Amino acid sequence: MTLQLNKIYLITAALLFITEVFIATFFKYGFIRFTFGDYLVVILLYCFFKSFIEVNPFKLAISVLAFAFSIEFLQLINILETLNLQNNHLAKLILGSTFHISDLVAYTLGIITVLIVEYKLQNHG
Repeated sequence: MTLQLNKIYLITAALLFITEVFIATFFKYGFIRFTFGDYLVVILLYCFFKSFIEVNPFKLAISVLAFAFSIEFLQLINILETLNLQNNHLAKLILGSTFHISDLVAYTLGIITVLIVEYKLQNHG
């Protein structure tokens, strides 16, 4: 693992961040907000980290997935209440407030997408 700026991943992360902000602003309910947003957020995190470090794609993808799963499982223990942040809109937006199995599925599908794209870029790009 080495530090190295990758402009393509940085631009992709920035575009995904803008997309996430758009989703959070204009889609208050439904599939786009809850499921597609979760699918995109792991791709965003992967691209963000890949912007700054040269690392094995599989290791990074699994690390991002483990992080996403950890945040989701923290919702089971009501982490926002434990930290007295249950009324903080930003904390709710970032950490979420309710555990859903469907979120874990969305995260997993997002990471599978990342691995497929990385595989194609490395072997056919």
